[in-house]
Amino acid sequence: MKIKNIISVLEEMSPLAYAEDFDNVGLLVGDSETESTGVLVCHDALENVIDEAIAKNCNLVVCFHPILFSGIKKITGKNYVERAILKAIKNDIAIYAVHTALDNHSAGVNKIFCDALGLTNTKILIPKQNFIQKLVTYTVPENAQKVRQALFDAGAGTIGNYDNCSFNSEGIGTYKGNSESNPVIGERQELTETKEIKIEVTFEKHLQSKILKALFANHIYEEVAYEIYDLQNSHQNIGLGMIGEFENEMDEKEFLHFVKNKMIADGIRHSAFLGKKIKKVAVLGGSGSFAIKNAIQAGADVFLTADLKYHQFYEAENRLLLADIGHFESERYTKNYIVDYLRKKILNFAIILSEENTNPVKYL
Repeated sequence: MKIKNIISVLEEMSPLAYAEDFDNVGLLVGDSETESTGVLVCHDALENVIDEAIAKNCNLVVCFHPILFSGIKKITGKNYVERAILKAIKNDIAIYAVHTALDNHSAGVNKIFCDALGLTNTKILIPKQNFIQKLVTYTVPENAQKVRQALFDAGAGTIGNYDNCSFNSEGIGTYKGNSESNPVIGERQELTETKEIKIEVTFEKHLQSKILKALFANHIYEEVAYEIYDLQNSHQNIGLGMIGEFENEMDEKEFLHFVKNKMIADGIRHSAFLGKKIKKVAVLGGSGSFAIKNAIQAGADVFLTADLKYHQFYEAENRLLLADIGHFESERYTKNYIVDYLRKKILNFAIILSEENTNPVKYL
């Protein structure tokens, strides 16, 4: 199996289009045409993880955090990033990162976080903006069903828990072809009026080329009339963070002990207790200080995240409990999810969970 075939499965799990603009996801090191000997899944592709991949005969390392994040002009081995990249290149090991492509997925990092805590009724905390487009096209009634179905098959018409969604209206279309035209209905250089169906569907913008290909391949007209609009609607099933509920509420101290145990955290920093019960919980794996206001607006009793600074604890404003459980800890089960996903999709192939603990933060 070639590395590119494994990448196809990874991009089904976490489409690169879901990643944040600042991020660096996808194949970072290596040739996708190389035959893979095995996959090692880790949290961070550090030098010791590359050593592990070599020892276990895995020439593809799938990591959560991208080892290459900021711009790099030299690879001389002077720091941990350069040493890992050098060792990977010398040993023909490819590195692939998922990061915010999986952060933003409805079944990704934050759903994994919620599931570890046993939260129910989960939904996205910060739905992704500027990600939905609308296609409007026109065809004769006899061709409408074929066009609609092709658009649905290409990924259009999905809204939340519903698919095959479209709006259709009847009207009269007019056109007059020149001497070079070849109209399916009517004659050249004659004004033609015909009944048409106007079809409207929405889709995720990264699917645009696929949607248009389906449209052109299934439309009967020589010249296909269509329009594409950017919508301001939020995408309710893609975005950062998540919020859910416990079936039974618990007090604040009991809750933090529960989180510490479930997420295997060596320590939790938190804001002042408010003397209220915890039932509605907002989470954001990794650095999530930017979402404090979103958690408050969503009515959360507590917001679990990581990397909070001193002054950011004030932003709780006595409206919710803020808890920093650690960056690694908040994402710790992500690599397990990736391994499970790959093993279900790729049978009889070496997909190995890294045994290296790459958490750089230690507690006394």
